[in-house]
Amino acid sequence: MNNKPVNVSLVYTSDIHGHIMPLNYGTNETSANGLARYATAVKQIRNTHDHLIIIDNGDLIQGTPLMTHYVKEHAHKANPMIQAMNKINIDASVIGNHEFNFGQPILRAAMDQSNFPWLAANVLDAETNEPKYGPPYIIKKLQNGIKIAILGVTTHYIPNWESPEHIAGIHFRDAYETVKTWVPSIHKKEQPDLLIVSYHGGFERDIHTGEATEALTGENQGYAICNIEGVDVLLTGHQHRQLTDIVNDVLVIQPGNNAFFYGKVDIQFTKCAAGWEMIDKKASLHTLAQTPPDKEIVNLTKEIEASTQQWLDQPVGYIKGDMTINDPFQARIRKHPFIEFIQKVQMEVSGADISVTALLNNNSKGFNQTVTMRDVVANYMYPNTLVVLELQGKDIRAALEKSAAYFMLNENGDIVVNPAFEKPKPQHYNYDMWEGITYTINIAKPIGSRVEKLCYRGDPITTEESYHVVLNNYRASGGGDYSMFKNKPVVKEIQKDTVELIQTYFEKHPTVDATVTDNFKIIAEA
Repeated sequence: MNNKPVNVSLVYTSDIHGHIMPLNYGTNETSANGLARYATAVKQIRNTHDHLIIIDNGDLIQGTPLMTHYVKEHAHKANPMIQAMNKINIDASVIGNHEFNFGQPILRAAMDQSNFPWLAANVLDAETNEPKYGPPYIIKKLQNGIKIAILGVTTHYIPNWESPEHIAGIHFRDAYETVKTWVPSIHKKEQPDLLIVSYHGGFERDIHTGEATEALTGENQGYAICNIEGVDVLLTGHQHRQLTDIVNDVLVIQPGNNAFFYGKVDIQFTKCAAGWEMIDKKASLHTLAQTPPDKEIVNLTKEIEASTQQWLDQPVGYIKGDMTINDPFQARIRKHPFIEFIQKVQMEVSGADISVTALLNNNSKGFNQTVTMRDVVANYMYPNTLVVLELQGKDIRAALEKSAAYFMLNENGDIVVNPAFEKPKPQHYNYDMWEGITYTINIAKPIGSRVEKLCYRGDPITTEESYHVVLNNYRASGGGDYSMFKNKPVVKEIQKDTVELIQTYFEKHPTVDATVTDNFKIIAEA
């Protein structure tokens, strides 16, 4: 018997979020990421590996101006992300939560164009309870007879974020329970030599200590999945982390986001009397910083990219005064003209006189005197729509207390960001600021009792009184663990994404004054 080991490799991406070109759309500068670079890396790996599997782990088709522009103006053409993945010749993709952001018709069209299956064991038809968008798993049988099963699942927390019309007719079964059901079934039916779970979700616990690192809502169940017998490798994502490790003898990996890195899993088998036996497994992360973009992928994307650039360079409005952001922390701790501008947009289009918004990430620079579409999408990178909810005073107070947890005091008594909002995944977008009410947040007080002087039109907000509040659909559905917003009466829905609403606001108000209404204070007074 020839006992020479056989090496099998898997490379995968996760949370690419529409990045093909090696480009930062906010600055238009070259960036060390994207599918064009990844395509080159895959070609190089193919040349040196006899047995290679290529997987994408979800959140593929949304996240860049390229994809926003494609959906708005070019949706009748081939989806550029799918074109690129077809050229790379991946074996399968998993559905991510952001796959639903543009609605099911766009997702369905992307799948129809794919030369690869989409795995979605827990994305079920609400009526039949059968997989709705693809097979639960695939089997890769290599020439030497090695059999590899790949099961795909996604975080079932999607209904907590997504617009209901985008997920109509879908039941998202618990991801952990789905894996727990399918793994023994696959082993019994297929008898694979290796079973891989590709999970668009991350870890709810510290992978070394097992201590909970977030509220155990079910959004991330990677640690629990590692305790299911029969799982050999767990590919993860969703949290935008970079990690490799072993958890309960399961090899785990996560390759970050936006295709700055890709993950690689190397498995070694040897032939034995019973068939093939796995004798080694290891995971590694690989940067694309020194990898040149693939010319074929660049050329495939050239037409839609040129159209996107033309769209991004269009001036849409002008600012009188200063609406630039130099320090994102300061823009959250005291009222900033850019935040006030977003609130004005939301209030005008909705008719509500109370508004909620967030500074979505620390790369937001606000607006210069001339505002282009590039500036708009650089500052508002999510395809959120708006919802007006009827909330009671107690809901408003509870939401402000949730936001107030964003801050803490350091050893010197200075106000700083709570590390829970930075690790394991940055969640700056989960700190909200409010317009139309006045309030004070006292960081010296314990979390849960920090809100002081909460008023509406000069009068204290009462517990049972009702108020109309406009906020984005992610938050309105309870996203960010804002459970106080769940299942509240919907007064109105504005079914245009915020980028379009900002553009329309500038059409009505070509020049906008940078103004500040000091309606909230963040203090630290014992």
